[in-house]
Amino acid sequence: MRLTTRTNLALRTLMVCAVNTDRLVRKQDVARVINASENHLAQVINKLAQDGFITTQRGRHGGFSLNRAARSIGVGEVFRAFEADLPLIECFSDTNTCPLKDHCRMGKHLKRAVDAFYGALDDLYLSDLTDCNSGLEQLLQLEGPHLPQQCQPGAHRLVTPEAA
Repeated sequence: MRLTTRTNLALRTLMVCAVNTDRLVRKQDVARVINASENHLAQVINKLAQDGFITTQRGRHGGFSLNRAARSIGVGEVFRAFEADLPLIECFSDTNTCPLKDHCRMGKHLKRAVDAFYGALDDLYLSDLTDCNSGLEQLLQLEGPHLPQQCQPGAHRLVTPEAA
């Protein structure tokens, strides 16, 4: 399985927003720090906004920021938003013309594998990638120092009665 460039750029963009929570992020700044084309990034930003991951503000002093906390943005959710419409194999396509389609048993196994892939990412949140990651913060920090944080990786996890 290979992820699209759009999915890769979406995750990188969200990581930039998560590291820079105290400011609006501009497309040209993100493009520079993640080494992406502004035109390609514009499409990704549009989809991220449409899907509610980020909030955008137009104008001279505009930009975008996370629409909700990084600890509530699942990586699986992001990947599905960008990958779900792209079938892994012709079996998953509405226009499947494979001559084996009525008798092939491979499709159900591939579907299970794809579901397992996304399922593994459902337990991973944007904050897991960015919180207390000073190396990433140095790479993605756009301007000026951030307010110091009390770093406790994994502290954002909710404890449910079943887990206690």
